[in-house]
Amino acid sequence: MSSRPSDRLAIAIAQLNATVGDVAGNAEKVRAARREARDADLIVFPELFLSGYPPEDLVLKPAFQAACRETIETLARETADGGPAALVGLPWRHDGKLYNAVALIDGGKITALRFKHDLPNYGVFDEKRVFAAGPLPSPLTLRGVMLGVPVCEDIWTQGVTAALADAGAQILLVPNGSPFEAGKETVRLELAKARVAETGLPLVYLNQLGGQDEIVYDGASFVLNADGALAVALPGWREQVTVTEWRRDASGRWVCAPGETFLAEDRSSQVYHAMMLALRDYVNKNRFPGVVLGLSGGIDSALSAAVAVDALGADRVRCVMLPSRYTSIESLEDADACARLLGVAYETIEIERAVAALGETLAAPFAGTPEGSLADTTAENIQSRLRGVILMALSNKFGPMVLTTGNKSEMSVGYATLYGDMCGGYNVLKDIYKTEVFALCRWRNTHSPAGALGPRGMVIPDRIIDKPPTAELRAGQTDQDSLPPYAVLDGILQCLVEQECSFEDTVAKGYDPATIKRVEHLLYISEYKRRQAPPGVKISPRNFGRDRRYPITNAFRDAR
Repeated sequence: MSSRPSDRLAIAIAQLNATVGDVAGNAEKVRAARREARDADLIVFPELFLSGYPPEDLVLKPAFQAACRETIETLARETADGGPAALVGLPWRHDGKLYNAVALIDGGKITALRFKHDLPNYGVFDEKRVFAAGPLPSPLTLRGVMLGVPVCEDIWTQGVTAALADAGAQILLVPNGSPFEAGKETVRLELAKARVAETGLPLVYLNQLGGQDEIVYDGASFVLNADGALAVALPGWREQVTVTEWRRDASGRWVCAPGETFLAEDRSSQVYHAMMLALRDYVNKNRFPGVVLGLSGGIDSALSAAVAVDALGADRVRCVMLPSRYTSIESLEDADACARLLGVAYETIEIERAVAALGETLAAPFAGTPEGSLADTTAENIQSRLRGVILMALSNKFGPMVLTTGNKSEMSVGYATLYGDMCGGYNVLKDIYKTEVFALCRWRNTHSPAGALGPRGMVIPDRIIDKPPTAELRAGQTDQDSLPPYAVLDGILQCLVEQECSFEDTVAKGYDPATIKRVEHLLYISEYKRRQAPPGVKISPRNFGRDRRYPITNAFRDAR
């Protein structure tokens, strides 16, 4: 146990990547952090670190609750070694209720428990389904210092922090599971500054890191002193254990010594790193050997391939060109050039014989139809579905997960084929509008992301970025044959999806009423497709699936 004098304190913040359900593995991360920060007085871990966050309904399983409890009791006994105390988040059952809890372990035992008071129940959060709200918490005492421990949502209003300050807390330690959204780091910082200003207390904001299904956590933890000044800021997107040094000033208040700080990223950097980390963790935590995807020569598949190579390495990415009679020479050349730049395994599997075979199979039931056997939207969908069948066959035979490549613009209006190009295990572009796809490609060609395993420099040929997007499912096809220009479409979708604007408000922003009406109709009737889409990383405040949950059967139309 530390023998530091009472006017000094060393608090380690462990910005680490837990895995939901891997209680033993998460416990090993606690042990490793204690070894790394062995001279600290206390190590703080993110929200529900021992179970992983969010555990969803897994946390209701009695055997899982018991595993978490047994493990924290074992970790507590290990703190008798004289090393640092630890503040570890876990689910805890008490008096018949299940709580989102933090346990202080020190000197060989659990010395204190505190329960999360404000349970979020919006967007990606539904904690009220599984947890009971704890009482207003009182401070913990460690080495003679009174520590307030509001958990994540507890600082989004001032009630909990005010109660802790009134009860004598001297430092606020905030374990978080705050999902990434582009630009959210500014919101967090301003929120923390507000709590500091209200309480007059310094604040440690510790956020978890890593991908969990559709959610990704960016870390980006920080420390504010009582005057609101930023003392320490950890980088996003990487695990790190940092020891912060604290002393009492002349007035008796605790002050954190200045430490490392990192400049904020621009949006493209944030989003690209989010996609990269989310895919890496989804593939690795689910034990896939790698990914396979169709590389069409188009911009969406090129960006998806680049993210996959940066996340996993070229040796774990398999790209397949699946040409039909409508595939242009330019697309063949562009896909080949992109594969060469990325250094991935690349092959061509033609689908024309399979299309012909299905045409023969369906000739009799389709006889007499106006469009003939296979010469309409049915034919276009069959091409897409055959590509999905081939990619899934490669996945079944060799083990890699199929990575789908549809963007948010397409998913919004149903410009995607169910059981075709929507067929797969994960989609890094699911929450990325088409206009941002272009921006991300240009960003990646001039930047090397931190921690990327792919090559530096250009990875997406300029011609892929510059040419008009097309699905190439019929002769001379472009996306704009079926959709408004993407700048218009994405603007309308931002209004209808992200902002829930009325028809009149969207018209007031300068968009054509008939186009708005058409987009709204497509948005609503495509809900059934989105319900069957693979998971994909959340980037925006309103992603499909976890944030925006619309009924499939829905007769309402604002634009009439």
